[in-house]
Amino acid sequence: MTPPDPSLRSPDSPAPLAERLKTLRHLGRLFAQIWRTSKFLTLASIGLRLVRALQPVAMLYVGKLIIDEVVRLTGGAVPAGDFRTWWESGALTYVATLLAIEFALVVVSDYLTRAVSLVDQILGELHSNTVSIELMQHAAALDLIHFESADYQDRLERARRQAGSRSTVLSQLFGQAQDIITVATLAIGLFVYAPWLILLLFLSLIPAVWGEQRFNTMGYYMSRGRTPERRQLEYLRRIGATPETAKEVKLFDLGDFLVERFRSLATTIFLDNRKLAIDRAVWGGLLAAISTLTYYGAYAYIVWRTIAGDFTIGDLTFLSGSFLRLNGLFQKILLGFTQVAGQTLYLDDLFSFFEIKPTIVQPINPKPFPEPIRQGIRFENVGFRYPEAETWAIRNLSFEIHAGETMALVGENGAGKSTIVKLMTRLYDPDEGRISIDGIDLKDIDIADLRRHVGVIFQDFIRYSFTAAENIAVGSLDEAPSRERIEEAAERSLAADVIEKLPLKYDQPLGRLFNKGRDLSGGEWQKIAIARAYMRDAQMMILDEPTAALDAKAEAEVFARFIGLAQGKTTLLISHRFSTVRMADRILVLEGGRIIEDGSHAELVAKGGVYADLFELQAAGYR
Repeated sequence: MTPPDPSLRSPDSPAPLAERLKTLRHLGRLFAQIWRTSKFLTLASIGLRLVRALQPVAMLYVGKLIIDEVVRLTGGAVPAGDFRTWWESGALTYVATLLAIEFALVVVSDYLTRAVSLVDQILGELHSNTVSIELMQHAAALDLIHFESADYQDRLERARRQAGSRSTVLSQLFGQAQDIITVATLAIGLFVYAPWLILLLFLSLIPAVWGEQRFNTMGYYMSRGRTPERRQLEYLRRIGATPETAKEVKLFDLGDFLVERFRSLATTIFLDNRKLAIDRAVWGGLLAAISTLTYYGAYAYIVWRTIAGDFTIGDLTFLSGSFLRLNGLFQKILLGFTQVAGQTLYLDDLFSFFEIKPTIVQPINPKPFPEPIRQGIRFENVGFRYPEAETWAIRNLSFEIHAGETMALVGENGAGKSTIVKLMTRLYDPDEGRISIDGIDLKDIDIADLRRHVGVIFQDFIRYSFTAAENIAVGSLDEAPSRERIEEAAERSLAADVIEKLPLKYDQPLGRLFNKGRDLSGGEWQKIAIARAYMRDAQMMILDEPTAALDAKAEAEVFARFIGLAQGKTTLLISHRFSTVRMADRILVLEGGRIIEDGSHAELVAKGGVYADLFELQAAGYR
């Protein structure tokens, strides 16, 4: 039986203790990550805290000595005269020295506090950047199959939320270590006078600690369980206020609909959070009152012992101050550990994402991509089924694209065209059968080398909010492309005329996301995307609806240039426009993941089958 998803656990029934303790292993990984970020700052944070740990007891003890000296001076023989007489007599030398020491301790304490805060702030920002970079690198290494999974998207969203905020966990741990040292020094003094008070203090904090631990865990599982709803909220925010969706939102009058849907989801999450916050405030306050009551009982006991003559006034201030600080520190330490334990649940969101392993892996002994392609690309009884899908996208599929041949794929949506592209570029591996280039299995070819020799233009290409030059240069970043090479690619794709009309030419930021950005029409963007293919001297070209946004005239000109680009290259073309498809040497007609027709345009039209019917149907629309 499949174990239940922890993210679906009710916040009223937190994870078992063993599961929560298991997440503590992430603290070591977090420390290693922060250590990689900056060894110097990590050591500085630890060292500064060690010094700060000794400050409280030193302050309390100096304060005790000052009070005892003041009491001694006021109770003994008083020198006649003013302050000068007192000072010259030497009676004030000791107390003045103590005051100077206390002043120095206060100043040093302030500087130490500021130094720790500064180090933690800088280290935290650097660590946030480190985690974000590692997150992006790991996401880039994962497979397309992960990005098409809703569960993966939930895990990625949880990891992203933790990327910038988890360095505080280690700061908490360092702070805990500092507080423990302080507690040890204070407890030594308290133990000398009344050792049983320490045990009483510890026992009194157990209810508050238990309550804090429970509410931390409930809060985590509530947040985790609401990840799908939070992703929906982000989605609604995005489609409700982006240039890409603005036209349709306005024309279809979707504003109220989107707002109401957002309000409904946000209200559900808000009510859960409000209930937890109220319960936490009420029960947390009640449990914390027990600790306060204990402190005042102990304080009354110390006062009585002072009145009875067992303690001096200085002892009273030292003990009451020590007990007050110990009360606060004990509570801070124990509650802090429950918070750290709660934070490690969030760390599990981050590090469990890093534990996702790609399935498209580099071969142990990779072979280079055949250069040039001499035989072609062969599909042999290939079958593939998407995860959690009941039907096969393609199955028992066999065909060959000969070297230097241009092949077109035709078929209705869902026929398997895009799946073939994903398999050829090894975004997926087939579940059955074999795909080879010149007899070499794709799985045996170096992945980077394979993709370096493949030029792909998708219909749903990315519109990068970069400069025009950078939008083209991303087509080949193996080496820094020259401006001359970028301009040549733009010229060949017809993008040069588009760019020349921009105020900043090739340095013009594109899109409306950032200041000074200029947006382009769909066809203009597509010419920019096509220029990326010209940046790569690829042996294998894959064109997935590359001219869908172009008008007929621009499409004809672009394809005339494509013919030159495809000379000597092995090309796969997907298009719904038969004016484009007919240029191919061979055409495969797909239906339900299998080939139903194969031949040239003339052969298939003469055959009078499915292709001929589709061609006639489209041609009739232009008559």
